[in-house]
Amino acid sequence: MHSNGFFLSDVAGFLGGYYTVLAIMNGVAALILWRRQSRTGWAMTWAAFSGVMMILASLALSGSASMVPVLPQAIRQLVNDLSGPVLYTLGTTAFLVLLFVFRKFFVQPMVAWSVFNISLLLLGLSMADENFAAIVMKPDNVPIVGLVFLLAFFTWVATKQAVVNDERIKQGLPVIEKVNDEKVLVWPDLVYTELICMVGVAALLLVWAIFLPAPLEEPASSVKTPNPSKAPWYFLGLQEMLVYFDPWYAGVVLPSLVVFGLMAMPYLDFNKKGNGYYSIEERKFSYLVWQFGFFELWITLIILGTFLRGPNWNFFGPFEFWTPYKVEVLNNVDLPQMFWVQWMNQPLPRAPQDAGLLTQIGYILMREAPGLLVMGAYLVLLPPLLAITVFRGFFAKMGFVRYMVMSNLMLLMLTLPLKMVLRWTLNLKYIISIPEFSLNF
Repeated sequence: MHSNGFFLSDVAGFLGGYYTVLAIMNGVAALILWRRQSRTGWAMTWAAFSGVMMILASLALSGSASMVPVLPQAIRQLVNDLSGPVLYTLGTTAFLVLLFVFRKFFVQPMVAWSVFNISLLLLGLSMADENFAAIVMKPDNVPIVGLVFLLAFFTWVATKQAVVNDERIKQGLPVIEKVNDEKVLVWPDLVYTELICMVGVAALLLVWAIFLPAPLEEPASSVKTPNPSKAPWYFLGLQEMLVYFDPWYAGVVLPSLVVFGLMAMPYLDFNKKGNGYYSIEERKFSYLVWQFGFFELWITLIILGTFLRGPNWNFFGPFEFWTPYKVEVLNNVDLPQMFWVQWMNQPLPRAPQDAGLLTQIGYILMREAPGLLVMGAYLVLLPPLLAITVFRGFFAKMGFVRYMVMSNLMLLMLTLPLKMVLRWTLNLKYIISIPEFSLNF
């Protein structure tokens, strides 16, 4: 199902207002650049972009559905064809690596403003597609779209500050936080600022409540459940983990490890630099670990679960119709079955029906020996190996206990992307599968 005339007629008014706002926003930016900063080139660029937005707004408000600007069908179909959990994860990872490597380029205000406007333009052209708009413009999901842009903005602000500080440190200059170390009074400076923000947010929420209906549904019933049945947006990352892990691990162990890891950070950190100011070069390891865990293992999973997981928790392209009849063949196997049956060409070791408890446990250990050896080597042998190779400096500064806590937390965090890769490449469901005790990993 793709965009049709009836839908475009309904959404034309919204898109007209959307492009008008973009035109006004860029017109004001062009005026500021011209008058205050004397940047004629960029001022003319954004003035021209503002004119293009006005043209798009007039087309959307023309009253003809055929005139509503929409992303070409060939591009939408290509995006759907290339969509999938593998490409999504690899693409977001490559994008974050690109942003990190070329952060000095992307933190430039005009570059960031260009990326921001291109994103908004693509969003507007995509919202003219009925399937895309049905997901993005859903009242539940509208705040999440805004949160994505807010997260990008504040990440840019922090990264820009860190890049500036790193350059100043190289030149032997004090960081910006030390230069602007001006103390202000809580009353009236801070209180007045908070009061103004509170009034502004209250007004925004009032307007929001008037123009965007509350996403209230019918009373919950065990007879009729929604498809897909999704957790609140802030738990969608955990719900996505259920695809790759057993519920006890994805719903209990991993969240507990996240909380424990956050509490342990101040005690594991031995680097005294970067305390009280933004810096990347002085805390590159900590920065990369945090960004990978926060963005790649949490934010991208929330976006995937919100906008790309449809009925039956199947993956859908951004412009694909969410049909409950989509069937995906799943032929996942456990590591014991893969080892004994596929590789060794033998049946799984099974205890006789009249065997005692100890005998049954012995057969279970024999059956799960490949997985137990793999996990034992991963969690027991790998930390010491890293201590004498890659993390030799960390081990010397942290000591045995702190290093072992840090390394095991990191390895447990990496179990998520590693398990995802194994699922995609080998169709591996569980490394250790002990249904007798409801223990799967």
